[in-house]
Amino acid sequence: MSNSQRFEITAGYSHLLGANFDGQGVNFALFSAHAERVELCLYDPSGKTEIARLELPEYTHEVWHGYIPGLQPGALYGYRVYGPYDPENGHRFNPNKLLLDPYARELAGDIAWNEAHFAYDLYHDDKDLTFDSRDSAPFTPKCRVIDPNEFDWQDKNRPNVPWPKTVIYETHVKGFTQLNTALPPEMRGTFDGMSHKSTVDYIKSLGITSVELLPVHWFPDDQHLLDKGLKNFWGYNTLNFFGPRHPLLWAARHSGLP
Repeated sequence: MSNSQRFEITAGYSHLLGANFDGQGVNFALFSAHAERVELCLYDPSGKTEIARLELPEYTHEVWHGYIPGLQPGALYGYRVYGPYDPENGHRFNPNKLLLDPYARELAGDIAWNEAHFAYDLYHDDKDLTFDSRDSAPFTPKCRVIDPNEFDWQDKNRPNVPWPKTVIYETHVKGFTQLNTALPPEMRGTFDGMSHKSTVDYIKSLGITSVELLPVHWFPDDQHLLDKGLKNFWGYNTLNFFGPRHPLLWAARHSGLP
């Protein structure tokens, strides 16, 4: 990419996976035991235009890594990973497919179901033994670099309730709050609704000490549901374990570019 020259990339470190901002730049680290090359793709704030493609320069203990000075939280990225395409032996490397960082803390955009997501030709007689060269990036969410110090914990610490005294309440954020008339309308169906005083008071009145939420990490809405005008309510279809599934996180933020 012509714009790649504006970004400097150095070796960085391998011991912390994901994209990690240190106040001066961002370190990228991705595990792959069999990859032969990894490219880091950076995107504009819309997530639609690739502005740089940089090869991770170092490989340490099966982790590819690189550091970009000056890159800021808000930057959008994904990976293209090169290696053997040998389905019969479990290898399906295909750099035409933009990959999400398994350790990404936030995703931007939504998945658009398209045949380009598949590494193989869905309609070929050999099925998953074939190779598909279509680019999946236009249909794929992008990872977003976050600032680990952005959230103010206000000196709050976990309660550390002893196990013999622990009573766990498992619930679903939207299912628990959406129809709760004790909550302000704007808080129904949200995380804020779970933390509202009326919610907390009710849960505590039951003798509950701890709340376990059903899946809140990033998950897609399956195509067969969308075709019926439905959504994935329960969330047992994880696309990213470390990024919360919350529409407010999709709002555009600063670009993160130096």
